[in-house]
Amino acid sequence: MISRGERVANYVILTVFAAFALYPIVVILSAALGPADSGGTSGLGNFAAAWEIGRFDSYLRTSLAVSAFVVVVSVILSIMSGYAFGTMRFRGRTVLFYLFMLGIMMPSEAVAVPLYFDLRSLGLIDTFWSITLPQVALSVAFGTFWMRAYFLTSSRAIVEAARIDGASSWRILWQVLLPPARPAVVTLTLLVFMWTWNEFLIPLIMVTSESLRTAPLGLAFFQGQYTSGFTLLAAGSVIVATPVVVFYLFLQRHFVRGLLQGAVRE
Repeated sequence: MISRGERVANYVILTVFAAFALYPIVVILSAALGPADSGGTSGLGNFAAAWEIGRFDSYLRTSLAVSAFVVVVSVILSIMSGYAFGTMRFRGRTVLFYLFMLGIMMPSEAVAVPLYFDLRSLGLIDTFWSITLPQVALSVAFGTFWMRAYFLTSSRAIVEAARIDGASSWRILWQVLLPPARPAVVTLTLLVFMWTWNEFLIPLIMVTSESLRTAPLGLAFFQGQYTSGFTLLAAGSVIVATPVVVFYLFLQRHFVRGLLQGAVRE
């Protein structure tokens, strides 16, 4: 039983950490809504000015397209590979799994230059594929690890019962095991979306066309080319961060359930 003093101490500690985490957000929002450095705009007018000057409509469309492609392909491949590693027994299973794990252990900075030359030899530099394919590969590495952990804890009795009824491995995956795995899949979807949306290095190296710039990359060029003031830069930062915040708030309940699922499953 937690005493009243311990409960108060917990709330005090949580409040301090919450204030520490929220302070930068409050500063950015205050700057974005304050008077512009050069005068003339304030409040919501700063967002309109940043949107028009920085051409964020094009950058956001590119980021949405890239994120949607990476999320869909990565999640589907992760589900299938996680199912194979978590429920099937085949030759070289352990070695192949650790080969997948290299994608988690190797940071994108370590493979960016070799990837550039590989994609250049294939004629894919400065294309949509040069941004998405490397991020799919990196995301599938984590996704395989994540979904394998879930399928390892799935009920063997349900799987065996489905096999006795004549269900194929494909049907067991999509109709038996996947519906209860929705929290884990939603959590993986949200993580991959946030990582893809915030990725800066790969688009910076792989593309030169302005039409292929993602939102974080466009924000960096916006700071250097279009404005040196903090107000419009803060407004642009809020614009770039808003889709991730909205997506997270929309899936927050499933995200928390997915993170806690491994602790409560029997």
